[in-house]
Amino acid sequence: MKRSEMEMPEVRGQLEERRTMADLTWLRVGGPADWFFRPADVEDLCAFLSALPDDVPVFTMGVGSNLIVRDGGIRGVVIRLGRGFNGIEVDGDRVVAGAAALDAHVARKAAAAGLDLTYLRTIPGAIGGAVRMNAGCYGTYTADRLESVQLVLRDGTRETRNAEALNFAYRSSELPEGAVIVSATFRAPRGEADALEARMSEQVAARDASQPVKARSAGSTFRNPAGFSSTGRADDVHDLKAWKVIDEAGMRGARRGGAVMSEKHCNFLLNEGDATAADLEGLGEDVRKKVYDSSAITLEWEIMRVGEPGA
Repeated sequence: MKRSEMEMPEVRGQLEERRTMADLTWLRVGGPADWFFRPADVEDLCAFLSALPDDVPVFTMGVGSNLIVRDGGIRGVVIRLGRGFNGIEVDGDRVVAGAAALDAHVARKAAAAGLDLTYLRTIPGAIGGAVRMNAGCYGTYTADRLESVQLVLRDGTRETRNAEALNFAYRSSELPEGAVIVSATFRAPRGEADALEARMSEQVAARDASQPVKARSAGSTFRNPAGFSSTGRADDVHDLKAWKVIDEAGMRGARRGGAVMSEKHCNFLLNEGDATAADLEGLGEDVRKKVYDSSAITLEWEIMRVGEPGA
């Protein structure tokens, strides 16, 4: 079905046609989505999806922190959750967070209640993405703390799934095609609020010292070939970290157009101001080839790339 022939359901939220994606991603690139929908609440989302024709593709994005939208844009509907989905509630040792709640905000609210979700503090993005990608650092993953997730399926029905049903692996989970995560329930170990806040301050300082946090990036570009995140411990091994094999392949500071691999942390892909999505993705592929030629290791993208190439 052509975009011009689509009849969109009535909504209470915001529905825009031909919405550019560039200002919604941290890398500031990307062509337009055919349609862009911000639901007012869960009921609005359910009604929209139940009325949307089955053959219209749906892509759910978070805050755009781990995403390259290609220059040709995205066909179908992009859904982005907003204020109606960013609540954070603490109940005993459980934390219920909306999918649009920022990871850092969830970590801090939990810590203030004496609950340890500190691993989330330095992860860029929102809870929906943390669940989908099994985000983790300092030796803890979302799979370790998640109890259940609340979904709206592609047909508009609601469903709760236990964490075990998501078949978590390193930087991955299994969710039904077209399903939208709307909230997640975590069970967290207890700790002293002041000690948890101090730990997070140390983590933020370590991140700021080692990563280009003020640059236009999308966080880590490639998954660690070792198959696990950095632990932050003194005995952490770096031999099979993505940054290490990129550095050994001579790709620290490599460039293509306005795209560059950070000199500060060479697993960070940066837009220095005028990069296209093609520049960024092309440089990433250059890095993958050089690393394979250098060490016979095939790097896997951690950044999600979606949409169609430019003309």
